[in-house]
Parts: sequence; structure tokens; C-alpha cells
Amino acid sequence: MLSRLTRPQALAVCALPAVALFATAVFAPLPFSVAQPGMTADVLGKNQGTPVITISGAPVHDTTGQLRMTTIEATGPDTSVSLGDVLGNWFATDRAVMPRDAVYPSGDDEQEIEQYNEKQMKESQDSATAAALSYLDLDPADVDVTLKLADVGGPSAGLLFSLGIVDKLDGSDLTGGRTIAGTGTISTEGEVGAVGGVPLKTKAARRDGATVFLVPKDECADAGAELPKGLRLIPVTSLKGAVAALHALDSGKGTVPSC
Repeated sequence: MLSRLTRPQALAVCALPAVALFATAVFAPLPFSVAQPGMTADVLGKNQGTPVITISGAPVHDTTGQLRMTTIEATGPDTSVSLGDVLGNWFATDRAVMPRDAVYPSGDDEQEIEQYNEKQMKESQDSATAAALSYLDLDPADVDVTLKLADVGGPSAGLLFSLGIVDKLDGSDLTGGRTIAGTGTISTEGEVGAVGGVPLKTKAARRDGATVFLVPKDECADAGAELPKGLRLIPVTSLKGAVAALHALDSGKGTVPSC
């Protein structure tokens, strides 16, 4: 025996698949990571009790101020991020929703990602050392530089490593007593490259006392979009340009680039 559904009943029955589909979409894992401002570290000082930069084979000068490298923290590669998580963090100023492949190499497990990041960090440190010694016209065979930064991977501290080495060996006081932060990869030739996650890094920098932020020139627009109050952006394309900009900032002579 068949019976006819009332209109409200029919609408309710038709709505069930839509509700189920919506619920599935909300709770299904998506290929995104949620990132936030991470730790910063003064490359002129110590990290977890160990000097970040150790130099032998050449005179090392006392430094003032700070040169702080910056990081972001992101949900792990195995963390489930749902549509609800994405929507909840999309408009937050201290969070960013990023494609997981932009944060972690695609197809790798957590151990492989860690190894990959450690490899990138080691290559970045080698490039930073080579760029700094080349800028100072010092023979790498005579000067030994050791860089140690615990619990950080990837290449984005390269520029700050190079600046820290230059500051310690050159003795011209790059910071002028300021707390200066920044980000950027570095090549052995001293060229600065983009890194991503800059808006979150500027927030980490300002949180930890920085008043100046060195940013790869190609990322000026991203850095300025949500720039914290009291933080000045200086765009750079090379180690030489970054050093010149900091000297100009300290002396008040010459041109300090701006975004």
C-alpha cells in the first residue's frame, strides 16, 4: 500500500542528502595547513643556550642589537584540516590557510619531510657562509663558521645568517642597537630569494620587539598587506644591498629602500 507524503515531509526527505553532503564537506579532511606566527631567534646571540654563529680563524667583533630570523608554525602534514577549520581561520589576521603542498613537499611522510627540511637548512647555512665570506673578501679556507639553530628547518634564514656573519666579522655594527628581523633565502652569490608566509613572519617579528623587517623585494606587497604597526619594511634583493640599507638606516645618510 502506498501513501503520499505531505509537502513538508517531501521537503524534509529531499533535504536529507543535502544535509549529509554538507556535513561530509564540513568534516572531510582537506589538503590545507593552518599556519601562525612562529618563533624568532637572534642569530647574533644564543638559541637554546648555544651560540647561533661561531667563528674561528679571523677576529670576531662585539655586536649590538639583534638580527632575528623568523618562522611560521603550521599544522603537521598528517593533521586533518576540515572545511570548518578553513572557514574558521580564513579571516583571522594571526592565522593563514595555505595549501599543504606549499608548506610540505607533496607525497612525503613526516620523517621524510623532516629530513628534507634539515637538508635545506644545511644547504642554506653553507650558502649563507659562502655569501658572507665572499662579500668580506675572506678566504673560506682560513675562516671556519659554524651555524646552529635547533628545531628549525628550511632555507628561509639564509639572509639573516649571512648578515650575522658579516656583522661579527666586519665590526661596523649593522643593527645600530636596533632589533632587526627578516627573512629570505640566500645564494652563494649573495642573491636574496622569496620564501612565503611573510605576513605571519612580520607579526612574529613585531611580537618579539623588531622595529625593522628585511623582506625579499618580490614579497613587498604580501608583507605590507597586514603589516603590524611600528614595523618598517626594507626590501632587499642581495646581501650587499641589505648591508648598504642597514648602514644607511643607522647613519641617516644615503637611501633606505622602502616597499
